[in-house]
Amino acid sequence: MYHVIGVMSGTSLDGVDLCYVTFTKNNRWKFDIHHSKTIPYSKEWQQKLKQAISYEAKQLGQLDTDYTLFLARVISGFIEDFKIKTIDAICSHGHTVFHQPEKGVTKQIGNLEHLAKVLQQQIVCDFRVQDVDFGGQGAPLVPIGDRLLFSEFDYCLNLGGFANISFEREEERVAYDICPVNIVLNRYSERLGMSYDIGGNIARSGALNLELLADLNRLKFYQQPPPKSLGLEWVENSVIPLIDSYDMKTENILRTMVEHAALQISNVIPMNSRVLFTGGGAYNTFLMACISGKKPLNMEIPDATIIEYKEAIIFGFLGVLKLRNEINCLRSVTGAFKDHSSGKIFRIKTS
Repeated sequence: MYHVIGVMSGTSLDGVDLCYVTFTKNNRWKFDIHHSKTIPYSKEWQQKLKQAISYEAKQLGQLDTDYTLFLARVISGFIEDFKIKTIDAICSHGHTVFHQPEKGVTKQIGNLEHLAKVLQQQIVCDFRVQDVDFGGQGAPLVPIGDRLLFSEFDYCLNLGGFANISFEREEERVAYDICPVNIVLNRYSERLGMSYDIGGNIARSGALNLELLADLNRLKFYQQPPPKSLGLEWVENSVIPLIDSYDMKTENILRTMVEHAALQISNVIPMNSRVLFTGGGAYNTFLMACISGKKPLNMEIPDATIIEYKEAIIFGFLGVLKLRNEINCLRSVTGAFKDHSSGKIFRIKTS
């Protein structure tokens, strides 16, 4: 039995997700969620994290230190708020600043050893770097959790900054990023003074631009076989310039992006499959209707805690597997040359 706090910050920059979970193993792994909370980013932190991709090494080092201290305050506040007493480990993803596995680099800030010292707790973190060193994409990492915690579903689909999918094929786990979702939708919603398009209602009111839709569907990424993953750099270099080359109303951009996402998602899921939908995009009723309109699927939307905190839960689980020195990163998913137990463990140092 392991009592852990899973900590996750995603590309959509909505905030830090925290989840206090107990994992137990008899014949199979099970989990119980006790407490969960999202701490929204301030405008200042959102701006810093957006700009971090362009920082020089010294500036990035300072941001890493500052963000680690910020995370320490957030986690400490979570522990105090819920009066949590028993913690075996805090398992943190950190925040991805850049992700370029084709160049052998990935960087998540907030994973400094100082976190263990400040919190006086055992920390498991920095889960992506080793996989990239082993020739993998360093992403996605959630599929081991899909396999061991959510095995009753044919497909696990997360609609976050990006849509990513996970499933079994010929006794191997296959997973990859499908397309951008909230990382683009939220960006254009902000033009209208909204942090996101509630229920997809703005997109619903827009007109579909078939020319832009065709251009988006022709992006080279969609012809690449998995393993493959997406990052902010790809969106900034390939998607945003393409969209902005069209002189379009914002609601029409949102409508076209929803259609694009629904098409790309439906392309990879066979009809009548049992699909678990999680992530903030599961609340976008217009997006969900567009997906269901493409082909018949058994679409299952779990309770709000699973929708919103599944990734934080699974990063907690990745930490547990690392503590047990068990495989938490699958070569069939990332393209690394071997399965491995990824992450760093920082233990409390006593004087």
